[in-house]
Amino acid sequence: MADDLLKRIEELMPSFSKSQKLIANYMLQHYEKAAYMTALKLGNAVNVSESTVVRFAIELGFEGYPQLQRSLQSHIKNRLTSLQRMDVTRSRIGDQDPIEGVLTQDIDKIRRTIESVDREAFDNAVNTIIAAKRIYIQGAMSSGILASFMHYYLRLVFDKVVLVGSVGTSEMYQQMIHIGEGDLLIAMSFPRYASSTIQACKFAHEMGAQIIAITDSDNSPLTQYAHNTLCAYSDMVSFVDSLVAPMSLINALIVAVAGTNRSRVVQTFGKLEQLWDHNEVYKKDV
Repeated sequence: MADDLLKRIEELMPSFSKSQKLIANYMLQHYEKAAYMTALKLGNAVNVSESTVVRFAIELGFEGYPQLQRSLQSHIKNRLTSLQRMDVTRSRIGDQDPIEGVLTQDIDKIRRTIESVDREAFDNAVNTIIAAKRIYIQGAMSSGILASFMHYYLRLVFDKVVLVGSVGTSEMYQQMIHIGEGDLLIAMSFPRYASSTIQACKFAHEMGAQIIAITDSDNSPLTQYAHNTLCAYSDMVSFVDSLVAPMSLINALIVAVAGTNRSRVVQTFGKLEQLWDHNEVYKKDV
């Protein structure tokens, strides 16, 4: 229902009451704001009662307003421009202290991810990473930071880990030219989904590689190619993508993978500590 919610509202417009039409028009014209309004706040915005807003949600086939709100949020995530994101954040946080407002929301995203993460999918992902001949990691735009973080640590555990850069499509295919059966692509993308990451998944799938998608929901375009999907809640904070929950999930993956290869990790960091000490990589006596 999330994919065609606004279209459904338009189609049902003639059947709505006068009050319901006020709500519907507001949602169609200001969907980016309505998605994060409470029923009371939305009712106040169009001068109708909170109960009218709840009945409107039920009229659309939802159990209540919270279900309509979540559906609308899911629908618009990939449609909001950076300017619209800034407007949404201003309306959600208002005059609240940015530190308290943003950090509280980030805490909630991690909590929701813990509660909803598929533990079996997580374990399967760990086993797939361990068994892969070569590991390719791809993330574009802000997700490129997540990809670089995961690449940095996994290459301390495995020999053949390739970071596919956030480059043009032709260069991306060149970096992935040898991917095939027995290999693994770990792809990560969050709204707004990067086209290059979707194309990377499609190419890896055609080449017979395994694919782990790290994304925000099962409705993500990455899942159509993925053999395993790990979901983490993400959201926008102004024009900034809030990726604390995905980062924590990736951190958990790295820890789990390293735990099964403890002897190798210990050996690697033993060598690194000697090299760091010899070359004075870290400042001492601080």
